[in-house]
Amino acid sequence: QVQLVESGGGLVQAGGSLRLSCVASGRTFSSYTMGWFRQAPGKEREFVAAIRWSGGNTYYADSVNGRFTISRDNAKNTVALQMNSLKPEDTAIYYCAADGTWRDLIDGYPDYWGQGTQVTVSS
Repeated sequence: QVQLVESGGGLVQAGGSLRLSCVASGRTFSSYTMGWFRQAPGKEREFVAAIRWSGGNTYYADSVNGRFTISRDNAKNTVALQMNSLKPEDTAIYYCAADGTWRDLIDGYPDYWGQGTQVTVSS
């Protein structure tokens, strides 16, 4: 069982930066693929970024590639999402997710979800 708690959301102007963090409970954190998803008002939840258990492989949605960076610290059971050059269209609730399988997480079917943190980008 894994529990995920996000933090770091807030209000920022377009062009600014935010750093989201997710703390995971559970002794097998280091074996999980971790990721971030987001859901904007009136839209479906979408994949944002993923990182393998080793941290050696990452993958991003086209809409954030080059602006967002996902990282993890297995010693601290944390995964972070550094968001730079934010745009109003990045406004959404951001969710941390975990799964034992890379493919399941990328496809949007992780085993575990956090409660979400709001990110609002003003124009």
